[in-house]
Amino acid sequence: MMGVKTVKAKTLTRGAGVLLPISSLPSAYGIGTLGNAAFRFVDLLVELKQKYWQILPMGPLTVGDSPFQSISLFAGNPYYIDLDALIEEGLLQTEEVRAHRWGDSEEHVDYAVLYENRYAVLQKAFDRFDEQNEQYIAFCRKNREWLEDYSLYMAIKTDLDNEPWYSWKDTLKNRQKDALDDCRRKLADQIDFWKFCQYEFYRQWNALKSYAAKRGIQMIGDMPFYVAYDSVDVWTHRKLFQLDQDGRMLRVAACPPDAFSREGQIWGNPVYDWAAMEEDNFDWWKARMKQQASLFDVIKIDHFLGMVKYFSLQAGETDINAGRWLKGPGRKLADILEKAAGEKIIIAENMGTVLPGVSKLIQKLGWPDMKVLLFAFDGKADNEYLPHNYKSTNTVVYAGTHDNDTIVGYFRDRTDYELAYLYSYLDIDRKEQIPDALIRAAYSSIADVVILQMQDVLQLGNEARMNQPSTVGANWKWRILEDTLPEERRNWIRTQTALFRR
Repeated sequence: MMGVKTVKAKTLTRGAGVLLPISSLPSAYGIGTLGNAAFRFVDLLVELKQKYWQILPMGPLTVGDSPFQSISLFAGNPYYIDLDALIEEGLLQTEEVRAHRWGDSEEHVDYAVLYENRYAVLQKAFDRFDEQNEQYIAFCRKNREWLEDYSLYMAIKTDLDNEPWYSWKDTLKNRQKDALDDCRRKLADQIDFWKFCQYEFYRQWNALKSYAAKRGIQMIGDMPFYVAYDSVDVWTHRKLFQLDQDGRMLRVAACPPDAFSREGQIWGNPVYDWAAMEEDNFDWWKARMKQQASLFDVIKIDHFLGMVKYFSLQAGETDINAGRWLKGPGRKLADILEKAAGEKIIIAENMGTVLPGVSKLIQKLGWPDMKVLLFAFDGKADNEYLPHNYKSTNTVVYAGTHDNDTIVGYFRDRTDYELAYLYSYLDIDRKEQIPDALIRAAYSSIADVVILQMQDVLQLGNEARMNQPSTVGANWKWRILEDTLPEERRNWIRTQTALFRR
């Protein structure tokens, strides 16, 4: 009798890592890039005995500057192209770069200034670029499936003063062949410029990824669940979304009140037409996951619960209570993504709104579970986020995520009465002891992986918070300065890493 063949579950190597977006790295040009500071951060992780570097989505930004609202799910953000590298290539001159203003603060990104100046500088580099470069030609050929549409979209969008696609004239909005062919002729130089930006982005990313791999650092990428309405993805795949014949959204993505937002959130993304996606066996999702697997060692799927059930509102509705839960594709899509990821490991984000079916699906898939320590101390000993309640080593524990307060900020205004359970649990008696005690609790847990925000490594308050859900204007701006981690702090992190076999 033949035995039953079993597949060994893919598991993460026990270790620790840091969450730091590329945008938060130091640089002289207003925002973090894929240049020398990124390589030095890899070196810092090695020095701290870390194994993982988690970043946020790297796509080009649209209104609001959120990395989770990108113009393209396949393209890279041109802001992250390192200008010093272009100077070394002879594509830019130092005085050309320094002639521009890049913001008034080294600690915060000024996205308006970047938008005004970055593309003008990159255009100068493109004007000197040899488009007969064999590597460039090979890149364009390899990525043709998404690069052609993205470059055309950006060229049209720029030509139309950045108007979203759903405001274009019908011939362009509806992608009529003659209108698109006319744009390809008229905007040929601009189309090539956007291809050049992607070539430089991916060339620099691949160099950084290769360096990290050589130094033993695994890169964790964050894959957004939803797509921005003003994106090439929706423009080119309208049938995959719940839109009317004119391209207007019928329903928008939202989230009821949860641990991240007491009032709930109306994200405003178009929601998927799952039936239409299933007709071609989720080919669009397959392509997304394959690309993510080519970029990262580990892929975290943002808002995974949306695959089981998704919460949405009728377009134009402003009352979160009018929203409703609808069924997602569930296991069917998850299995397809698992196969598309190949040997890469997928982490399913399962936080905020609690749906039992989501946890059950993650367990069946064998994907790592997620825990957030900031949610653990409500005074209840059976809280699932408390380390003693972790049921499996196949877990990734965060002190907090990019959507949370920092550790210092979260507990700053709590009274000693409110913190009594936490003090007892962590065996401390002062608020100042909380950050390190919390980190130590995470490190000492059975979870295979611990991820800390860089802000928490640096023991910063909410002035360094990355994102406040349901708000706009002040998010995604925080940056670190050069050499901000004192030697004493480095020694402490190294000690915890060694002490708990991370």
